[in-house]
Amino acid sequence: MAKLLRMPEVSANATHAAIQNWTLKEGDAISLGDCIAEIETEKALVELAAEEDAVLGKILVEAGREVEVGAPIGVLFGVGESNVDIAALLAGAGVVPAASAPVTADAPGVQAPVHVAAATTGPARARIFASPLARRLAAAKGLDLASLKGSGPNGRIVKRDVEAAFAPSVLPAPVAMPVSGAGFDEVAHSSMRKTIARRLVESKATVPHFYLEVECRMERLLALREQVNQSAPRKISINDFIVKAVAIALRQVPAMNVSWTDTALRRYHQADVCVAVSTDTGLITPVVRNADGKTLSQISADVLQLAGRAREGRLQPEEYQGGSFTISNLGMFGVQQFSAIINPPQAAILAVGATRQIPVVEDGELKIGSVLGCTLSVDHRAVDGALAAQWLAVFKGLMENPLGMLI
Repeated sequence: MAKLLRMPEVSANATHAAIQNWTLKEGDAISLGDCIAEIETEKALVELAAEEDAVLGKILVEAGREVEVGAPIGVLFGVGESNVDIAALLAGAGVVPAASAPVTADAPGVQAPVHVAAATTGPARARIFASPLARRLAAAKGLDLASLKGSGPNGRIVKRDVEAAFAPSVLPAPVAMPVSGAGFDEVAHSSMRKTIARRLVESKATVPHFYLEVECRMERLLALREQVNQSAPRKISINDFIVKAVAIALRQVPAMNVSWTDTALRRYHQADVCVAVSTDTGLITPVVRNADGKTLSQISADVLQLAGRAREGRLQPEEYQGGSFTISNLGMFGVQQFSAIINPPQAAILAVGATRQIPVVEDGELKIGSVLGCTLSVDHRAVDGALAAQWLAVFKGLMENPLGMLI
């Protein structure tokens, strides 16, 4: 007998949840214990398991949409059942269907009864039973699940089965060389790209990031920059001011000038600020040493020289290793705001967007202001939210009153 599939309360006291992914499609046969969908809440991602044999007759909530706990998300047909009036089923449960036209198992977009019945029989419809995590791992590694034997309940393929298939004794290491295929080219990863990938995965997987956003009014800084550049030996960029403001803020809030280790919190005595530089082979972060003690002209010269050497591949290890804080600036590409991944073992990175002309309210009046959007990514193991907010307030104050950087 057809029945509604409802959003379960997958975590205690949850009022809403979202379908992250449907693991089956309409018309697929379902066995007891099969994963029908992945449900995402604020704190968890869990599998929605079938409580009986059935057929997924209709999906009512598309992936990515959040609904209340208990709301219908799909319709389950009994095995061999056909000619189900889904609209009547929804109406009987007090749910108003999205479309005004009656919806039945024979309506467009719903599998025909004969197709549904076919889904329950015949070798052509044989399904591979695997957990969603195992499916994702296999897809990422290009592994055919049909080649694996499951060790989970009822022969289900689970994570350990996929990982075992890639154990060194089972699968030799792939040869990193360019390969031309149908419609694509494979380019071997450089050592630098491998290092970037490893460190970013490590950072995202092991560092508990949290994010704080701020908008800085830029009128005074832009005016000061114009005045400085009239007599400066080299043009000072907005990024140079940002490096200086970050360094001074680290000096004024020294508890932010730290990095995390497994045994201790490392507090630095000077502000060594890394500046992310894009090169042909990947991203690298040369270090402006003792940036809090340098003038804007010295910072500008250092950044220009380090960025040039980085793009030429001539940086020495001491020029890109270390550092206590990183700045990633994509404003020159027109990016308004973004969140950056922390560069371990550092505890924070500041993502800087473009300066924009937008409407602002000032003294109760609507005006056009120059605004810079920044997002601070922080390692919660080393820095708490209140401390990070304090540092960000100091940085914002320096950007909006830039004369304080020159005193």
